[in-house]
This record gives sequence, structure tokens and C-alpha cells, in this order.
Amino acid sequence: QVQLVESGGGLVQAGGSLIVSCAASGRTPEITVMAWFRQAPGKEREFVTTTTWNPQRTTYADSVKGRSTISVDNAKRMVFLQMNSLKPEDTAVYLCAAKAGGRPTFDYWGQGTQVTVST
Repeated sequence: QVQLVESGGGLVQAGGSLIVSCAASGRTPEITVMAWFRQAPGKEREFVTTTTWNPQRTTYADSVKGRSTISVDNAKRMVFLQMNSLKPEDTAVYLCAAKAGGRPTFDYWGQGTQVTVST
């Protein structure tokens, strides 16, 4: 099992920046891919970005490309999402997810952290 705990959400003004973090614990050596998703009220869960654990190969949704950076700290088993030039439409619960054990699906999810961007 892998446990994921997000932190770092909050309220930020449009145009501002924010970093959200995800701490992984448990059977972390089995993790192969980490990702961030987000879900806004009344909307479906949306892919934001993903990275392989080691080496780091990243992909981004078009909606955040150029404004966001995913990074990992292998020693601390943490994943970070830095978001710049935030827009009100970035308001959502941001969820950390992991693939592990060679399985193709994101089987492990955190509880999420709220990011609210005000105008």
C-alpha cells in the first residue's frame, strides 16, 4: 500500500503563485509514476501533470503547460506542483495520485488540498 498526503493549498490572488506538496509513504519503492489531478465543483476530475519517479519524465495538460512545474524529491519521497500565473479557473481540489507495482492505473490517491484563486 501507498499513502499520499497533500498540503500547501490555500487562497491566492489571480496572477499569483502557489506550491502544493504530496508526501508519499508506505511501499514507496514500488511507485513508478506520480501525478496531480484537480476537481472543481460540479466538474469532472481533470488531469494536470504527471512525472515518472526516476528518471523524471513529465507531461502537462495544455491548461497548465508553461505555468506549472512538477518536481520530485526522491530522498523525501515528495512530489511538488508549482503553479504560476494562477487564474480563477485553476480553483479546484488538487489531488496527488500514484501508480505502483507495475500496474497501469492510478490506484493510490490522496485526500486533496483546496486551491482557490480570487479575482
